[in-house]
Formats: sequence, structure tokens, C-alpha cells
Amino acid sequence: MNSIEFFVAGIPKPAGSKTAFAIKKGGVYTGRTVVMDACKKTKSWQATVKAEARKHAPATPFDGPIEVFLCFSLPRPKFHYGKGKNLGELKSTAPYYPTGRPDVLKLARAVEDAMTCVVYGDDAQIVRERIIKVYTGGKTSPDVGVRIEVCLI
Repeated sequence: MNSIEFFVAGIPKPAGSKTAFAIKKGGVYTGRTVVMDACKKTKSWQATVKAEARKHAPATPFDGPIEVFLCFSLPRPKFHYGKGKNLGELKSTAPYYPTGRPDVLKLARAVEDAMTCVVYGDDAQIVRERIIKVYTGGKTSPDVGVRIEVCLI
């Protein structure tokens, strides 16, 4: 097996942004800090990706250079759809590509980290990567998620 392809359903969450907190004990700083992901739902999204990746992963993680393709399908905001007699119809002005947050690289980072030690040994093995984010149906659409392809090159 030199490649795998699969889809992970769910609303993609970013990783990479961190928040640090200084620890106080008795009103005095201890000199220790705690670093957390800024997005609280990143861990659950990564667990979902990892569980699906395990179903499709090779018997042993890929070893060597790999190429990754990630297509993130994000839910369209409600304001992209008409109202009244056009209820449920996509407005002609609705964009195809989401240009706001979350950042495509941070979405990719969450998926790459989740697949480490499952699909490949280390995400440093990725030598070529294509990432795209597009809109799809609403939050409950079965198309919301990420399509993943990983190829040994």
C-alpha cells in the first residue's frame, strides 16, 4: 500500500494558536506556565481524525517522503442563503471559497498532528502538500469535514 484516501466528517477545527497562562499559588507567581490550544475543540477534532485514520492506515506507518492532499469542506453561513420566496436557495453573491477564519494552515496542522504515528511516523516526512478549503452545505451537511489523501513518494 503506497497511498490512502478517506473522509472525516465533522466541522474542522484549527490547531497551532496557543495561549499561555502564568501559574499563581497563594497570590504569588510560581514561575511555571501552562500552554493550551486557543481552540478548545481541537483535541476532540483530532481524536475524530485519528480514529478515522486508523481505519485506513497502513499496517505500519509510512516511512519516507510523503505527499498530502487535504480538502476542507466548511459549512456555509446562513446569510449565504436567500429569505422569503428564495428561502434555502444560494445567493448569486455567495462566495465559493471561505476567505475568513479558520486559517487553512492551522486546519492542516490539526490534521497532520492527528495522523502522526498512525499514517506516518512524523509530519516532518511531508515534502509536498496541497490544501484547499471550500464551502459546502450547512452545519449538519454530511459533506462537512476533510477529505484526506496521503501518498508515499
